[in-house]
Amino acid sequence: NYTDVYVTRAVDGDTLELETSERVRLIGIDTPEMHESNKLYKDAARSKEDVNTIKKMGRQAYEFTKKLAQGKRVSLEFDVEKYDKYNRLLAYAYLKDGTFVNAEIIKQGYASLMTFPPNVKYADLFLKLYREARENRRGLWK
Repeated sequence: NYTDVYVTRAVDGDTLELETSERVRLIGIDTPEMHESNKLYKDAARSKEDVNTIKKMGRQAYEFTKKLAQGKRVSLEFDVEKYDKYNRLLAYAYLKDGTFVNAEIIKQGYASLMTFPPNVKYADLFLKLYREARENRRGLWK
């Protein structure tokens, strides 16, 4: 039952850990890496930013997600696939006040889009929020 579960911590900008010790990868969003990893170097090459800039952006995204969701209760909504290849839950998270966590992270400018069919239920909404965040220079787009 994932209708009322406690978020023990934000692992990074797009992953939460639950009181059940399960990890939730937030569907549809991608935040910069803040730790050494292959993805960090791929992000740097793709964006033409240096590794330390990517790490700094990753830390900002993590801090935003931590403030938004850590220590709070959420309900999870699943799409077509419930788990990724790392056995993390794939979900959309909602705070008890109705805040759509995945959407809020994009809306405030702390995530890019990452769409993996068939989990595309909110792809159009996320694209709209992403464009607005960039146009209005929110979050990482300042």
